[in-house]
Amino acid sequence: MRPRGKDWALIAIAIAFASLCARLGIWQLDRLGQRRARNAIVAASRSQPAVAIARAVTAAEAESLRDRPVTTQGVFDYAHERVWPGRSYEGTPGVAIVTPLRLPDGSFVFVDRGWVSSPDGMHIELRNYHEGDTVSIIGVGQVPPRGRGDVDPARLRDSLAGPVAPLVIRQLPDGGLSSVRRWPEPKLTNGPHLGYAIQWFSFAVITLVGTTLLLRTARKNAAANPGASPRG
Repeated sequence: MRPRGKDWALIAIAIAFASLCARLGIWQLDRLGQRRARNAIVAASRSQPAVAIARAVTAAEAESLRDRPVTTQGVFDYAHERVWPGRSYEGTPGVAIVTPLRLPDGSFVFVDRGWVSSPDGMHIELRNYHEGDTVSIIGVGQVPPRGRGDVDPARLRDSLAGPVAPLVIRQLPDGGLSSVRRWPEPKLTNGPHLGYAIQWFSFAVITLVGTTLLLRTARKNAAANPGASPRG
């Protein structure tokens, strides 16, 4: 028995939906490839020797220091430090403390000193978390997020008496005691993209197989009941 009008409509819908699912699966595989490529770049940067920073760096230099180990020395300017609100840690609300560090040449670089618990994720008493003036920092270079005035050097340079590097150094744990929790090194993972791709491809297969079985069952029922009204 050849497919009738309603059968063709069902087949067309099934093929369209399965094609969409397959396309979404391919998109997730593309994102997985991009994630792996990004992880490779970050891993390569992390394996590089640490760069000592003693002066203000340019935007191009800051970009080259992204995810790379850095060291520096200077004096914290607590009067102009900021909090980065809404920074949770292991499910607990809090803030990150971002403090300007005056370098030997008189310029500044911002240091993300780490995380502090805050019930509302916005406010803390900053003076309770000062850690000395002249310090040596071991960290990782980060380009500050755009549009965040609270941690964007480009929007804070007017309040500091010297050039400001377009860079934030994420301070790493050094084994010492501190009232500020240093950020751990972020783990490089492939994310959920492979699992999502498998799901989408599964939906495509289920749709095609299910439609085939449905039409086959309908044919058998029609053959077993030849007196029934024809479809389509």
